[in-house]
Amino acid sequence: MRFIGIIWRWFWGPTMRFAWGTIILAGFVSGIIFWGGFHTAMEATNTLKFCVSCHEMEQLVFEEYKQSPHYKNASGVRAICSDCHVPHEWGPKVVRKIKASGELWAKFTGKVSTAEKFEAHRWEMANRVWDEMSKTDSRECRNCHSYDAMDFHKQGRRASEKMQEGITDGKTCIDCHKGIAHKMPVDPDAEEYED
Repeated sequence: MRFIGIIWRWFWGPTMRFAWGTIILAGFVSGIIFWGGFHTAMEATNTLKFCVSCHEMEQLVFEEYKQSPHYKNASGVRAICSDCHVPHEWGPKVVRKIKASGELWAKFTGKVSTAEKFEAHRWEMANRVWDEMSKTDSRECRNCHSYDAMDFHKQGRRASEKMQEGITDGKTCIDCHKGIAHKMPVDPDAEEYED
């Protein structure tokens, strides 16, 4: 009991200016405020409004996405940019946000500022996303789509066969579903052989 009294007096006892308890409490409150602000900023950058706030996304990518089943479908469920491009788990989400700073750099430097420039880099950008999705076993797709929840009898014959074949072969979603929400890029190497 005496030990608790010593700790209590130290905790609330003064330093040169403030009690240790005041300093610790101020640090705790500051941490909560910082965390709240950080979390709010992370979530604000996950909105559709934020994603299409720049000209390039609004005029190019967003228009393609609006033609996809992720935007409008029979079930009325809409997947937005962050559903496909940002992990739900906190650690991977922070890593993805850090990587996104490179995309902001491309915006600020004008690397993709026109439709022509965007198209010139589309293959590179798409492959970067596809590679990441392959590495994570299409983690973001699986936030909404699950093999266990699929009713193969309600799918078309070909879709049912291909999905079950993909399961058997250990494929990940992006192996077969590239271009599902955006226009397929042209492989610059493939163009050389089309003559």
